[in-house]
Amino acid sequence: MDLAGLLKSQFLCHLVFCYVFIASGLIINTMQLFTLLLWPINKQLFRKINCRLSYCISSQLVMLLEWWSGTECTIFTDPRAYPKYGKENAIVVLNHKFEIDFLCGWSLSERFGLLGGSKVLAKKELAYVPIIGWMWYFTEMVFCTRKWEQDRKTVATSLQHLRDYPEKYFFLIHCEGTRFTEKKHEISMQVARAKGLPSLKHHLLPRTKGFAITVRSLRNVVSAVYDCTLNFRNNENPTLLGVLNGKKYHADLYVRRIPLEDIPEDDAKCSAWLHKLYQEKDAFQEEYYRTGTFPETPMVPPRRPWTLVNWLFWASLVLYPFFQFLVSMIRSGSSLTLASFILVFFVASMGVRWMIGVTEIDKGSAYGNSDSKQKQND
Repeated sequence: MDLAGLLKSQFLCHLVFCYVFIASGLIINTMQLFTLLLWPINKQLFRKINCRLSYCISSQLVMLLEWWSGTECTIFTDPRAYPKYGKENAIVVLNHKFEIDFLCGWSLSERFGLLGGSKVLAKKELAYVPIIGWMWYFTEMVFCTRKWEQDRKTVATSLQHLRDYPEKYFFLIHCEGTRFTEKKHEISMQVARAKGLPSLKHHLLPRTKGFAITVRSLRNVVSAVYDCTLNFRNNENPTLLGVLNGKKYHADLYVRRIPLEDIPEDDAKCSAWLHKLYQEKDAFQEEYYRTGTFPETPMVPPRRPWTLVNWLFWASLVLYPFFQFLVSMIRSGSSLTLASFILVFFVASMGVRWMIGVTEIDKGSAYGNSDSKQKQND
């Protein structure tokens, strides 16, 4: 391991990233709270400001992926479709197999200049998570309970609010609903057999109702669906801890642009269309494992410098007073201040471990009896 790699693997560096993220995130959340005063006066100005504030938080995680770990991303796509990316609203359908697939979705949004305004369909519990969840609340993310009777109206209402959104956006959706594991896959395929659907080897059975209502609600606002199939070279299974340690990965992303008018308007036909799409995604994954590449032309959209610039700005803003405080504590030499410092260090380390833990695949959402019942109703 070279000197740079050794430095990146040090826990102290991870604490610095965690401190900058938490301190700047809470500052930004507070600023977002004050922007609520604008909502009754100028809703579109409120939205534009919160897009920029949202970027200040989410871009810090993208910076870790693109600049700290140096992870590269090659897009395989039709050269005729490529010029449209970033210039239109789109629903982005991502496979959900890796711990950092959400980061790769954000990186895709960032490389085409849409990170600040991009949306996700997320679990309702995440709305209560400080920093990320609160940021999503102010940027009108769509939250769901994954209980259709509860979500039918609330999700549709939230999606309708996005019809007049002033910024271009990618709407990122994991139709599988939870990350792929062998146990979840086994249960999912039991449901597929019970419903007479073809088995999938590399994906879980997609949840069709959330996708159908998204397409229906955003029709004539969103131009296309981007079907994105993600994999990593050399059979790597990347983790957030690996990214924090500065490990470099190489992502390959197959992107197909499908005009929204090609997707059926009828919910039942739309659901059948989505099942067919996942059968095609499964075939593309199988081909990738066999050949090491996806179809179409490989392209590498350039990294933008703004994620790094943003992190350096917030780091300089919050680290200087912290180090001043730290020096004053050490100089005081009192047992109380030293004990306080150790407590802060311990809490920060637990914060880092918690942030890593929530991304781990084996700590994803349950996919058992109640979930399989929900699948059978989709």
